[in-house]
Amino acid sequence: MKKTLLFLLLSILSISKISAQEPDTLKAFYDKIDKSFKYETGKITLPEGDGSLNVPKGFKFLNAEQTQNVLTNLWGNPEDKSILGSLVPDGKGVTHADSWMFVISYQGDGYVKDDDADDIDYDDLLKTMKEDVAAANTERKTAGYPEVQLIGWASKPFYDNNLKVLHWAKELQFGEDKNHTLNYDLRVLGRKGMYNISAVAGVDQLAEVKASIPGIIKSVEFNDGHKYLDFDADTDTVAAWTIGGLVAGKVLAKVGFFAVLAKFGKFIVIGIIAAFAAIKKFLFGDKDQVVTRPEEETALLEENNPTEE
Repeated sequence: MKKTLLFLLLSILSISKISAQEPDTLKAFYDKIDKSFKYETGKITLPEGDGSLNVPKGFKFLNAEQTQNVLTNLWGNPEDKSILGSLVPDGKGVTHADSWMFVISYQGDGYVKDDDADDIDYDDLLKTMKEDVAAANTERKTAGYPEVQLIGWASKPFYDNNLKVLHWAKELQFGEDKNHTLNYDLRVLGRKGMYNISAVAGVDQLAEVKASIPGIIKSVEFNDGHKYLDFDADTDTVAAWTIGGLVAGKVLAKVGFFAVLAKFGKFIVIGIIAAFAAIKKFLFGDKDQVVTRPEEETALLEENNPTEE
């Protein structure tokens, strides 16, 4: 864990300094971070899975490195190297109180059979999922992350047999936070694996997220020869789970509690980044720029807070 006494002291110092300044200073600081990110539109070739992303109307694409920076350093999640990028709604920045995003990754563990899609009792499955989430809390707590409660379905699972896309939404509570988190998950199935698209948002944003699902479902597609219907039973690997296993999260068992993303602790972590920027300015006389690029601040965090063995 990247937690040292210096790290905590600097965060407190930064928050105190910012609070003592003019009311618009904090907003200007957040806006400057937002403007430092480089977004893309149009067709994006995804680095894994033999597929591509056509950025849907109303969204902008953030690459893997920048997405990881947001999730880890701004929103307080554990690092996840499987992330390929994200889709951020137009008009929203990643530091805004109402910000949210779709995170994209790829799981290349084989062809997922969908024979059980119409036979699953999702209410019964939810009970098992709650038990699995509760069991992982010991590991989360030991690692310094808040415990998670699976409150229930925010949107029951639905499998589109024509598009070969599964989607559902969970309502989660982190620690004692009264503002519950929404995880809206989509799985785009292919010949040798699947793309995972997960919305990280607040439950109060369910209507906004759900309204964007039709466009998101069609935004990611596999290249010819790698689509679900291109499966060759003689040569291709079949995954060890089916549709029910995907919803239950069994495919993510190897990463444990790291599979759960949230939008929490954001402003505190931003304050910590600001502290390092202030120290850099004090030590090196950087009078023209208080906040540097997010990538540079991330590197500085790593340098001053090495991972404990």
